[in-house]
Amino acid sequence: MSMEKMLRQLRETCGSTASAVVSRDGLVIAEDMLEGVSRETFAIMCATILGAGMTAATELRVSPPNHIVLATKETRIHIFEAGPRALVVLVAPPKHDEAEIRVALKPVIEEIRKDIG
Repeated sequence: MSMEKMLRQLRETCGSTASAVVSRDGLVIAEDMLEGVSRETFAIMCATILGAGMTAATELRVSPPNHIVLATKETRIHIFEAGPRALVVLVAPPKHDEAEIRVALKPVIEEIRKDIG
């Protein structure tokens, strides 16, 4: 199954409003985004957020983050590490907890690790 199709299925499994597979340097690999969103800007900023989290963790001498959540009143932006070259981003309503999100993303992350490394 294509990554785009897997991302579209996340709408049903966890109510996502947007999702993307992004390279560590901020390039869009696959996406299911809303109209009017700059895919390039979104991808670059998500990669930057994960990179900033890794830098902060390094300074604290703790393990790097594998999941970062940006919480707003209306939504949660989940950024997951998905191997050494990619990350997956999921935008979902706040009613979905982290465990539910992880279960929904497990096949997507496995596919990313298999295809991209």
